[in-house]
Amino acid sequence: METTVWTFSLSVPFEQWAAIYDSEDVTKMHESVGLKSLFRGVSKDDPTKVCAVQQAPVGAAQKLFEDNKAMIAGAGHIIESTVITAYSQS
Repeated sequence: METTVWTFSLSVPFEQWAAIYDSEDVTKMHESVGLKSLFRGVSKDDPTKVCAVQQAPVGAAQKLFEDNKAMIAGAGHIIESTVITAYSQS
């Protein structure tokens, strides 16, 4: 398992993005690859900046991201702003 920390910018209000991220369809998509969302929140200083933390089998979160960029961008996630940091337990 690995924990992935995502930071990125939004082109829509956080509440609008979060409603899609928390939707039943996205939850099912996450579950289909064994991904668990641990946290998602908006910056206290900048309402366009988001942090999301997920736990999944190694490589699963990043593959899901790569395979679904058009849909993710459609939710307001600015793809080019994404910074991905993955951590694993030794």
